[in-house]
Amino acid sequence: MLLNNGNFKNQPVKDAGTIYLMNNQDQSEAPKVQWVEITDETCDQRLDNFLIARLKGVPKSRIYRIVRKGEVRVNKGRVDVNYRLLSGDLVRIPPVRVAEKSPDLYVGQSLKDALETDILYEDDGFLVLNKPAGFAVHGGSGLNSGIIEGLRQVRPDAHFLELVHRLDRDTSGCLLIAKKRSVLKLLHELFREDQVQKTYLALLTGQWARKKLVVTAPLLKNVSKGGERMVVISQAGKEAETLFRRLKVFNDSTLVEASPKTGRTHQIRVHAASLGHPIVGDDRYGRDDLNREFKARGYKRMFLHAQQVTFKHPATGAALTIVAPLPRQLETLLKHEEQV
Repeated sequence: MLLNNGNFKNQPVKDAGTIYLMNNQDQSEAPKVQWVEITDETCDQRLDNFLIARLKGVPKSRIYRIVRKGEVRVNKGRVDVNYRLLSGDLVRIPPVRVAEKSPDLYVGQSLKDALETDILYEDDGFLVLNKPAGFAVHGGSGLNSGIIEGLRQVRPDAHFLELVHRLDRDTSGCLLIAKKRSVLKLLHELFREDQVQKTYLALLTGQWARKKLVVTAPLLKNVSKGGERMVVISQAGKEAETLFRRLKVFNDSTLVEASPKTGRTHQIRVHAASLGHPIVGDDRYGRDDLNREFKARGYKRMFLHAQQVTFKHPATGAALTIVAPLPRQLETLLKHEEQV
């Protein structure tokens, strides 16, 4: 619905949400102020994500700047980029020139194959991808594209594809992607209420003597060490809990099952390192000398795999368990390890 009091001109809009254009000039001319009313289909997302989706072609740095300067308003007031939109909110979007066409994304054949064939589960509302290691889940930080951008290119007819959660670039395994905004909201709610059980496989350096241990060290994000952003254990951080269970012990490594109760950034990696047994191939929290030794034996990536997710189906309420098989390369490497 477009507001029209004689000074405004109706113009077609593809996005869900009510848009009020502030003058009657043609859209091909200079950009115009827009007022967008949030609907049930577009609510419950962060302001920055909403703007990034609407202002395609505008650099993220520019989007964050216009919010910080107060050029973007919600209900005529200033808000932070983390503000979560509510149904009925009225968002002011300032005049921002949008690129007519974003540059085509390049999707490599290996990623394309994974996006087309490595689907562990799919229905009308969401899908679970067996994410390959080595690919970020989304573009940014110097990356032109990631899993979600590639999936949108592979499925050009899909009206809605959004990440439900994230995995580190070098982590493989179960990744949930919503195909409807309503399903995204329901899955986000399950994650927030800790109703999604996640199980990872990790190979730790050294022989871990314990059979089972719950690590509850709080984690503080974005601490700079030598110019690199890190997550550290700190009482000033957020609570974090990970259950480690030993599966197999080898000569110089230990295969464990890691079950995070909370979902903090780099949680399993930091908690594993706190045990004195960082994950094999972890170039941020591990030991360089040990990583070099394992790399010479064929471990070219971090050995962390999201093996299983269990949750209630958002539509039926039935318990659903999805399992992602360990990548063949890692499976082969483990067979060559001598078990103690």
